[in-house]
Amino acid sequence: MTPAASFSIAAPAKINLYLHVTGTRDDGFHLLDSLVAFAGIHDTLSFAVAGELSLEIDGPFASELSAEPDNLILRAARGLSELAGVPCGARLSLNKRLPLASGIGGGSADAAATLKGLVRLWNIQPGEQELHELALALGADVPVCLHGQAAFMGGIGDDLSPAPRLPAGSLVLVNPGVRLSTPAVFKRRADLGGQDSKPGRFDCVPKDLAELVTILDVRSNDLAPAAQQMVPVIGDVLAALEGCDGALMARMSGSGATCFGLFADPGEA
Repeated sequence: MTPAASFSIAAPAKINLYLHVTGTRDDGFHLLDSLVAFAGIHDTLSFAVAGELSLEIDGPFASELSAEPDNLILRAARGLSELAGVPCGARLSLNKRLPLASGIGGGSADAAATLKGLVRLWNIQPGEQELHELALALGADVPVCLHGQAAFMGGIGDDLSPAPRLPAGSLVLVNPGVRLSTPAVFKRRADLGGQDSKPGRFDCVPKDLAELVTILDVRSNDLAPAAQQMVPVIGDVLAALEGCDGALMARMSGSGATCFGLFADPGEA
């Protein structure tokens, strides 16, 4: 296969339709169970052949990411180069549309898109398990973003299972412009005495969006109470979304602060 000289890949926002904390490992890492889907909004990564590794960033949130000299994109590139034993050369360009530290996996999606794009650009074929392990080393959400389809995510992000076919729906994403640290949210949850939850996985295929909402209604985001205590405006966002005509449900994604409202179609949204 001849590699393309230049191309672009979308890095879509990750949405946790529910997120349960099911335990803690001996090393302190939290065990999770979550149904992850992907939204239409995304960052875009462009790839071109080059002798050295470089990264250009533009877009609405470029200034926040440009201050990080060793972000996940560059770490992913170097890690893949080492794994495959190939020179680390590529000209990367990122259009950054997803806010940072916002619970929708923007950095993880970018890292996953980097791995996918460089596999194509460098014309390499790393082992599936090796690529999965590299993704996990970059971050808990990177494997599911590399998978790129709706999935149940368990363990520390390493346990992925295909989700049943989900009905189409429309999302409204609202980020209040406040960055939240995931470790800080977990710490606040512990301080609040948060209890472990049971896994929420299900086997049935929802026949329509109403049935999916019924299934999700008895599940939750276990990090939301802690995040709302740290950033009270999250509660305001959720209340506003719940009050919208046609809103079927509203929930926070990941560790926040982005929230989503689920609607039947784009017109309702």
